[in-house]
Amino acid sequence: MHSDLIRLTATEAVALLRRGEISPLDLIEAAAARIAEVEPAVNALPTLCLDRARDHAKRLMAGERKEPEDAPGWLGGLPVTIKDLTDVAGVRTTYGSPIFKDHVPTDSHPVVKRIEARGGIVIAKSNTPEFGAGGSTFNEVFGRTRNPWNTSLTCAGSTGGGAVSVATGEAWLAQGTDHAGSLRRPGTYCSVVGLRPSPGRVTRGTPNNLFSPLSVQGPMARTVADVALFLDTMAGWCPLDPLTYDAPAVPYAQVVAEAGRHRPRRVAFTADFNGQLPVDRETREICAREVRRFEALGCTVEEFAPDLGDLAEAFLVLRSQAFVVDREEQILTKRDMLKPDIIWNTERGLSATPSRLAWADRERAAFYRRMAALFAKYDVFVTAGAPTPAFDVMLRNPVSIAGVKLEHYVAGSMLNAAITLAGCPAVAVPCGFDRYGRPIGLQIAAPPRREDVALQAAALFEEAAGLHRLVPVDPKPGTVPPLET
Repeated sequence: MHSDLIRLTATEAVALLRRGEISPLDLIEAAAARIAEVEPAVNALPTLCLDRARDHAKRLMAGERKEPEDAPGWLGGLPVTIKDLTDVAGVRTTYGSPIFKDHVPTDSHPVVKRIEARGGIVIAKSNTPEFGAGGSTFNEVFGRTRNPWNTSLTCAGSTGGGAVSVATGEAWLAQGTDHAGSLRRPGTYCSVVGLRPSPGRVTRGTPNNLFSPLSVQGPMARTVADVALFLDTMAGWCPLDPLTYDAPAVPYAQVVAEAGRHRPRRVAFTADFNGQLPVDRETREICAREVRRFEALGCTVEEFAPDLGDLAEAFLVLRSQAFVVDREEQILTKRDMLKPDIIWNTERGLSATPSRLAWADRERAAFYRRMAALFAKYDVFVTAGAPTPAFDVMLRNPVSIAGVKLEHYVAGSMLNAAITLAGCPAVAVPCGFDRYGRPIGLQIAAPPRREDVALQAAALFEEAAGLHRLVPVDPKPGTVPPLET
């Protein structure tokens, strides 16, 4: 029975919960058995809270409800994982940092409270790079998380543990965060679906960067319908987050169910922003071939991308300021406990002049206007989901992409970071595998606050490609493929 339950989609499991054909405790025990089976190979969920989950399940089964069962995104006792950047009351939450290796918060993050109020049951914390900074999921507290398709490879970051937890069937849904692709790139590397919502769609709680649109909270799952369900759980106004706004009148789960009636008319596609960004050759070829599935659905697909300008440098300037807000005090008092990437990013921000900050904002605004012009002509903008397939799990980041040496760990993130700077929602959806069996994905972006458009297009592509039927996957050992030169 446990094996059967983990293969259910989240949407299917919630339907069975609603009908009383299974109980939350059934799902918790199924997840616990799967976690015990696969964790030694992948290290995705280093902190479990199964007794807390069972207590929550019993309260739900006894009729205790914080929100009605007809609320959008009602999960009915479905187990979920929470990224180790996000507080869960009474559960060890380290942020991937030795500074907080023994930290146990007394209060939950607002998004966790929302998830639990709508019947989500937290079973574990998922692994993350230190403070979420990094394109590969490892830290000094819990070690490295491995890709289930090939355990010699990375699962990307920073929501790497969450991606692996849903890809392997340890959980049905995973909460995560995204700054420069932290939901989208792990989704791509693990052949699952990750959504970066528009800024304000989901509460970020009470970070010091309250007025910055760069980092967001969002959902990850095995299917687009499941991501839509979890977005309904999370979405809505929060008094603690000034950027949030009300949830839409039509739930995202309904939007996805009706995707066949709302096909995009025109699709813009680029694998590498017209050569402005280095992308692995086979990744370019697979994405260019697979995006043509939209043509079979009656859509027009055209190759087009806006000019990036000097957006990579602008992003690094703006990102570094976020590090100053978050890490300046720790640089002064606990420098020896921070990894080099965090020190580098923070000190870069500290050295930026007011003139440089103003220039970065002007570059971002100019790119936003070019994206707005794109969306005046096209319904969605599709790119490769990541510039290279999964790389060696022992590396902090790829050494090079398509023969281009990377200067720093952020340099391989611009396919995703460009969409971040435009304020767009974007869905990472699987589209194939390279010759070494590594997952490849597409990134489907829509205009700001149009998650409905991105989700519908992603749902149509997912059904045409059929790759969602390949997960959950059992972890597989393998070797590291050679670098493309």
